[in-house]
Amino acid sequence: MPSDPRDPDEPTTQPLGPVGRREDHQVPEPPFDKPSTVVRLFGSDDFFRLWLAQVVSAMGDWIGFLAIIAIATRVGGDSPAAAISLVMSARMVPGFFLAPIAGVLVDRWDRKKVMVSCDLLRGGVLLTLPFIDHVWTLVLASLVLEVGTLLWSPAKEASVPNLVPTTHLATANSLSLVAAYGTFPIATLLFAFLAKVATWLSDIDSLDFLKIDQELIAVYLDVLTFCLSAVLISTLTLANRRTAPRREQVRFDFGSTFRELREGWRFMFINPTVRAVMVGIGTGLMGGGMVVPLGDLFSRRVLGGGSAGFGVLLTGLGFGMAGGVLLVTTVQKRIPKARVFCWAVIVAGITLIGGAAMETLAAAVFFVAVLGVCAGAVYVLGFTILHETVADELRGRIFSALYTLVRFCLLLSFAVGPLLAETLGRLSERFFDGRADLLGVDIELPGVRLALWLAGIVILAAGVLAVTSLRVGERRELADA
Repeated sequence: MPSDPRDPDEPTTQPLGPVGRREDHQVPEPPFDKPSTVVRLFGSDDFFRLWLAQVVSAMGDWIGFLAIIAIATRVGGDSPAAAISLVMSARMVPGFFLAPIAGVLVDRWDRKKVMVSCDLLRGGVLLTLPFIDHVWTLVLASLVLEVGTLLWSPAKEASVPNLVPTTHLATANSLSLVAAYGTFPIATLLFAFLAKVATWLSDIDSLDFLKIDQELIAVYLDVLTFCLSAVLISTLTLANRRTAPRREQVRFDFGSTFRELREGWRFMFINPTVRAVMVGIGTGLMGGGMVVPLGDLFSRRVLGGGSAGFGVLLTGLGFGMAGGVLLVTTVQKRIPKARVFCWAVIVAGITLIGGAAMETLAAAVFFVAVLGVCAGAVYVLGFTILHETVADELRGRIFSALYTLVRFCLLLSFAVGPLLAETLGRLSERFFDGRADLLGVDIELPGVRLALWLAGIVILAAGVLAVTSLRVGERRELADA
């Protein structure tokens, strides 16, 4: 760490290369003289422990999420829906304002201590939930939980390249995806099982004073998961970063904070590779996110499959994502990641347009499954490219910006999708009588189909923009060479 004082206006990072990658903190390749199964799959024992912590923490997050909805329904009185909406807003909205600052702090502080502290903070807040009887206190608790998550997530992502070699980054991101979302169905089953456990315990007279119910057991189980996650993370070996600020620089200063924030966002817009990933993921999610609120409507009005058909579509999407993750993990060493990322976004837009044009459930499921393959590839490749491209001292800010972008695009697509379908449906009835002759085929044009087509076009545009940004970067690198 440099000992000479620096100009406060000087950037906090050292000069970066063509793609911003610093060669420090690289993890050596795993030994090839009979490495353990854990090392072969996870890249290192440390990342294996981090992954276990993420699995445990994600499981607790999902259980806690369901428990908070149940508590909001209980304390909401005559307006449970309004209470749930208010509590969910407290989990979503703060990220737009606090996430950028969280990224700066993560790049300043010891990331292991940040993750352990956030786990303990969230566990402590959860301990208070069974005693909450008012909506405003539940909103306040949800806000604190979200602040902990806003710090934990970028700290975890920024630490991954310091725990696994470059050859294992795609595998690490695939495993992280499994930990984050593969635990949801397990958590829902476990939450349902807790209701049975609560019923059994409530029949024990000696435990009546505890007022045991499903919420109480779920919350305290969630507390245990956060404590276990904190213990696992505390055992990690994370090297001290050479660019970490000196002790006297750690105090919070708004001027330096905003300079560092500006530096991170400037790098995100200037670096062509990072810009391509941000455009591909962000804009692609803006279109792809509409599938969630419109999928059930499309199954009912177009495919005639009802809610069961929507379940089949989601199943196809899930299996497709699993296939995409597995495929990318298998071939990631032999493919140009940035190019494949861009083309995966483009193919995702094409398959969404094709799936929305289908009239039968089987045909639509095929296109949705291919869409899932592309979505899984985009997630794994996008995160892997950022891990390989962004220097260690900038990772917290970049991943924090990515999470902010994802939140905004998803929230926008969830809110706009149904309104867009309704508006396009009215326009279709007014100008085309709800039908049109496309390429010699008479096809219905309900609003939900038009909205999904528009979503596919948005994803296509995202892919084209990502390809353009990538080519600009390649030309710049050739000019520098």
